[in-house]
Amino acid sequence: MSSNVFLNIFRFLLLLFLQVLLLNNINLFGYLNPQLYILFIILFPIKGNQTLLLISSFLLGLSVDLFEDSGGVHALACLIAAYFRPYILRLLFGINYDFQSIKFSSVSYGTKIAYIAYMVVIHHLSLYFFEFFSFSHFFSVLEKTLFSGMFTVIICLLSISIFNNKK
Repeated sequence: MSSNVFLNIFRFLLLLFLQVLLLNNINLFGYLNPQLYILFIILFPIKGNQTLLLISSFLLGLSVDLFEDSGGVHALACLIAAYFRPYILRLLFGINYDFQSIKFSSVSYGTKIAYIAYMVVIHHLSLYFFEFFSFSHFFSVLEKTLFSGMFTVIICLLSISIFNNKK
């Protein structure tokens, strides 16, 4: 159990520093800005404490907000994504989630893509909606969510395939 805790702490810090030092400086065409730190919420253990997930997700988002000076939008988006995570897992995995018998490494590639895409869309929609905080910018929110979301999903899938390659 303690190795799982250390792995989550390491993942938290690695994704935070990677986001702050490298990925926040990427802004291709004004719309492609990967938010890789959401991978912490995605990869948090299924059997993990939900309250701990909510608290650590909030702290992760708040840390990104402190470095970006963005006023709390990342903390709110992470909290919303962490809150909806069990519903997404139940939607995609059904009875396997209820018995907590999901192994992310043995899930089909299509289900991985769907899970990551759902989580990224929830995170990005809330992030960009609260960043613009206006319904008059609805299409700008959708545009940034779509383009930045696709880029984030690709980066997340590449990161998972690189670091989980145990063959």
